[in-house]
Amino acid sequence: MTSLAFEADKVLFEIYRDPLFGGKYRVVYFTELDDHNREQEFNNAMRGDHVLDGFLKNFGKDEAKRIIGNYLSRMNDGEEVAAAELAAALRPYMP
Repeated sequence: MTSLAFEADKVLFEIYRDPLFGGKYRVVYFTELDDHNREQEFNNAMRGDHVLDGFLKNFGKDEAKRIIGNYLSRMNDGEEVAAAELAAALRPYMP
């Protein structure tokens, strides 16, 4: 039972560049999807160019999402950001 509680305490995410969405960088939080948008979001992520994925701790996930949002804004404004830099910024929020 402990492992189930542990799994529920994480949020699976992927950051990708969507070639059909004007080449914009996007994020999807897979474990927060509901039935009506799950398939579409999976398809979007699968066709995209992978940047980074992983899990976020449920505790602190709002701050992690803010960090991801800031990086996506920078990247969508044309700034080149290495995946390693993004991963380092998120490391405190990852299990």
